Amino acid sequence: MRIWDISEPIEPASATFPGDTPFSQEWVARQENGASCNVSTIRMSVHVGTHTDAPLHFDLAGPDIATVDLTRYLGRCRVVDVQGEGALSLIPARAITAAMLAGAERLLFRTRATHDHRAWDPAFTAVGPEAAKVLVQAGIRLVGIDTPSMDHADSKELDGHHLLYEGGVAILENIDLRSVPAGDYELIALPLRIVNGDSSPVRAILRELPAKNP
Repeated sequence: MRIWDISEPIEPASATFPGDTPFSQEWVARQENGASCNVSTIRMSVHVGTHTDAPLHFDLAGPDIATVDLTRYLGRCRVVDVQGEGALSLIPARAITAAMLAGAERLLFRTRATHDHRAWDPAFTAVGPEAAKVLVQAGIRLVGIDTPSMDHADSKELDGHHLLYEGGVAILENIDLRSVPAGDYELIALPLRIVNGDSSPVRAILRELPAKNP
């Protein structure tokens, strides 16, 4: 079955949320210098690239990424196209239609046709609170978006994050959907088991669903 890699590359040029630690890599052992193998140390915010937020990211009493429910990150999902609206671009609640939700457990929002992991766009589209309410009411287990966050960079309340968490909805951010046709897939996007982690990078993939028997 065909696989689509929807993860952003992680490299020094990767865009970071304002104030976050960018990716860097230091080699501590190299074979050309006589070492038996190559070993590196990396430093980065856990919000660089494609990642999932733990409730601890925005709630001091929330679970860390090591204890989140992994079943939400595995299973059938639907890739859909939506457009943000407003000066602070948000997905309008009315854009999440009954047809879009019918039979869906996980939704991945494509908000743009292009995707450059090296460019920070302060005008990115976010999910926001109104769309989050619709997703919770529909029983969606996970929502993903091809932008850096469920809320805008200048949001202090992070209403979208809180509403999704309270409704049992897991979060995927910075997914790259530009080459994926709209439709249904199997999602595999497991976080690392980082104790006290507020987030984790993920290698998110979509797998083609098995063909239905005639």
